[in-house]
Amino acid sequence: MAPRKRTSILARFAAPLAALAVTFAAPASAQSTDLQANFDDAFGTEMRSPDTFEAIYANSFEQRIAELADGDRGRIGVAALDLTTGEQVAVLGDQLFPMASTSKIAIAATYLEMVEQGRYSLTSEFPLLIAVRSPKYSSPAAPVREGNYMQAIDLIEIMITRSSNPATDALLAAVGGPEKVNDWMRRQGINDFSIDRDIATLVRDDGEYDPANWIDPRDAATPRAMVRLLQGLHRGDFLSDQSRRVLLGAMSRTVTGRRRIPANMPAEARVSHKTGSLNNTSSDIGIIESPDGRAIAVAIYVTGQGSRLNREARIASIARALYDGFYARARQNRNWTNAEQRTGG
Repeated sequence: MAPRKRTSILARFAAPLAALAVTFAAPASAQSTDLQANFDDAFGTEMRSPDTFEAIYANSFEQRIAELADGDRGRIGVAALDLTTGEQVAVLGDQLFPMASTSKIAIAATYLEMVEQGRYSLTSEFPLLIAVRSPKYSSPAAPVREGNYMQAIDLIEIMITRSSNPATDALLAAVGGPEKVNDWMRRQGINDFSIDRDIATLVRDDGEYDPANWIDPRDAATPRAMVRLLQGLHRGDFLSDQSRRVLLGAMSRTVTGRRRIPANMPAEARVSHKTGSLNNTSSDIGIIESPDGRAIAVAIYVTGQGSRLNREARIASIARALYDGFYARARQNRNWTNAEQRTGG
């Protein structure tokens, strides 16, 4: 397979950095929005320094997340949404990152919609599709062989909780392939998302590009897009209550990624999530709930950082900072409201 022509990193920085220079010359009222947009457009780290955080981010909470998502050792994308208040935080939230296995949530949702339409059931059976060894890039799709048949409810369970690739490809084939999942996402109003290969092919050809310094639009999504997916699933925009219980229930039983979002969470927090891992990239997306019923949707995509353990530690630290930050702000808002009520304000 002939190598793809690659744009130099310097060339990728040129436009965003030039735009940044123009932004500083703009009227003060327009600078904040323009700075954020140009920061998110920047590919790497030139604009990522504490000197820029204060100009770009509105408060200390956002600045803290930006510091933890510092990309000097590889791109880091973060998006989070307080599902109660609607408050959002994002760093490179509109930049594409490799989804890896976080895409499996959308595959499961697509299948569950077909169950609701009566085209399948949770007890419909499909064969596991097991990858057959083949050289990288040797075919458009990696060869697979059929394994044992399993019910769809069990395929969803192991696809989410244990990130089973054969189970994922079984359901991906059942729904009609990647284009059907992409169509499901588009119909939900989520556009910055694309599945282009089955998991067997994605894994076989992994490593073609280094995601720390190259954006491959295939099998990629933005953190904001994945948070919108989580938001819609949580509040029932996309699926029936039964389907939501199946999918979010499986996410609450995930056993992969214990060093990621759940790692630094307080014991009382409940995490429902899905991990992803490929060459030089680790990710985790999910919903974090507190005992008082508040919930935040979080998508964290980390590349580079020197090792998988370092990437996972970065995910864990960002997730805890998001949890603490959102709930500190919620307590602050409650105190303000109570004070206004006491003073008649």
